[in-house]
Amino acid sequence: MEPTQTNAVPVRDRIFTLANCVSFARLLGVPIFLYLFFVADAPVAAVGVLMVGGTTDWIDGWLARRMKQVSRLGELLDPFADRLYIAATVVAFTVRGVLPWWFTGALLVREVTVGVGLAALRSLGYQPFRVHYVGKTATFLLLAAFPLLLLADAVPATWDVSHAAGWSLAWWGIVLYWVAAAFYLFQVVDLARKREVAT
Repeated sequence: MEPTQTNAVPVRDRIFTLANCVSFARLLGVPIFLYLFFVADAPVAAVGVLMVGGTTDWIDGWLARRMKQVSRLGELLDPFADRLYIAATVVAFTVRGVLPWWFTGALLVREVTVGVGLAALRSLGYQPFRVHYVGKTATFLLLAAFPLLLLADAVPATWDVSHAAGWSLAWWGIVLYWVAAAFYLFQVVDLARKREVAT
């Protein structure tokens, strides 16, 4: 009996895995949040969308590992969804005065810095590094902080608790966000030096 041939796509190359579907759903949450925040003027509902986006941040990665569905697309899609959520939220909050401009500036400068490092990495012929656990922790803290800050702004009765808790998480988040960026840049510089020595 001859072995049967299969046309199954290798897991690493798959697009429609359960984990990736969760990431796609998180991406759809961004325009929904912006609509609720700016058009529908429903900040409480927007808080709900942010909370769902924040709490599902780890689910796609967990599913990929648990179900052995780690894919190239997923490794790119997960951090992209995180960055898009953070960027959309920060810009929206800054426009409405929920966040100060200096906080937004610190986050945007960090993203530009990492972008430069990524461009340098690609110029050396390497793929992006996997997301460091410090970066994932920072993202989780920021995605947890934003709903609390919006809740404090939308529901004054919750101000004392939600404002203090939100800013505590936001401070830790932005510090770790920059620490993760420093780790990333150190890796890029180290790789460039090793490549220079090898040549």
